[in-house]
Amino acid sequence: MQLPFSFFLALRFLKPKRTFVSVITVISVLGVTLGIAVLILVISVMTGFDLELRRKVLGFDPHIVVTGAGTPLAGWRDIPPQLAEFRGVTRSAPFVQGPVLLASGPGEVRSAQIRGVDPVTEGVQDGVRNSIVSGEFNLDGESCILGLELARTLQVQIGDKVTAYPAKDFGPVLTALNEAEGAENPKAAIAKLRSLVLPMELTVRGLFSSGRYQYDSDVLLVPLQIAQELYGLEDNVHGISVWLQEPYAAPVYADKIRSKLYPAFSNIDVLTWIDLNREIFDAIRLERNTMFFLLLFIVIVAAFSIMNTLITVTVLKTREIGVMKALGATRLQIVWVFLLQGMAVGVFGNLTGVGLGLSILHWRNEFKDWLATRLGFEIFPPGIYQFREIPAELVPADLAIICLSAFVICSLAALFPALVAARLEPVKALRHD
Repeated sequence: MQLPFSFFLALRFLKPKRTFVSVITVISVLGVTLGIAVLILVISVMTGFDLELRRKVLGFDPHIVVTGAGTPLAGWRDIPPQLAEFRGVTRSAPFVQGPVLLASGPGEVRSAQIRGVDPVTEGVQDGVRNSIVSGEFNLDGESCILGLELARTLQVQIGDKVTAYPAKDFGPVLTALNEAEGAENPKAAIAKLRSLVLPMELTVRGLFSSGRYQYDSDVLLVPLQIAQELYGLEDNVHGISVWLQEPYAAPVYADKIRSKLYPAFSNIDVLTWIDLNREIFDAIRLERNTMFFLLLFIVIVAAFSIMNTLITVTVLKTREIGVMKALGATRLQIVWVFLLQGMAVGVFGNLTGVGLGLSILHWRNEFKDWLATRLGFEIFPPGIYQFREIPAELVPADLAIICLSAFVICSLAALFPALVAARLEPVKALRHD
């Protein structure tokens, strides 16, 4: 049996001893281990980031948005009945969305995104209702629901008042300010200025925490009529939200909706949730693929250590190779002796690397919190990455590709020294000092 003979000698050469060769072997295994562990960690985090972002987007944003192409959508009440004719459309609802300035007290002013919704038909209420952490989902009257981080910034709680100022056209406001500076009757000028600003005082009814920092720190939900009054839209809206049974079929339905509405509504935009978030999804995908190939070089560096180890073994075991060939060992058997050493390093590196990588994945958030509390070092700031915890999703296919790539690289690294050892002539090898 050729393989057991070669495998036996390969294990004997790899057997730990107090020699330089054994130290290099251990370093090679550690290099493969670290490379695989880092690859598993980074690829899992990037995959989890992408999937978690998609879940958050699908939980709070509509699947398709029909807007008026930069202008308020007039005659919007004719659109929902036409959308209901599509079998895959589950619901549609009007919305008003835009920037506002929120004030909760002296000096507590910040910008936010207001979203005026119909509490009865708006599908976003499902995602918000499941994320309510304080108060209740109540949009009756002049009320609002805030993201938890936004409420902390404004220092408000349930039952407190916030004042919303629409950040729309400031041209008339600036004109009124200039007139007020030289006005003979300042009170009349100030009254005119306030009529242009049209603030709205709202009562906080609920606080939600979606887990995505962008929503929790920036979104303010109000009744539809309140948002219409703030922006002076009368009965018009900014757009129609559409929800589907199959969110990933949104591009197909967007084309159908565009064709359906085009004759009567020529000046409209039909955008999917994929279009609205395309840049961030493409960036995550590009970074994930780039990081895979960059981190794979860690394994390649470890492979050079394996090659160096086997070349050293070849030099030290030259007389043994000569004896084996003199006793009748074939070139293929000699190749397998050294090739199996590289494979063994790849197998051991895979096992230890997978174990280390899974352990780091399991304790990733605890380690992040420890760094933040003990060292004051925030490795995953929510203001940048939009999540409070580090998401991760280990896909079996990715794990198989990482382990297989490392094994193939280690095997190829062992191939060159194996071929060099197989080409040694028995006479020259036995005469080697």
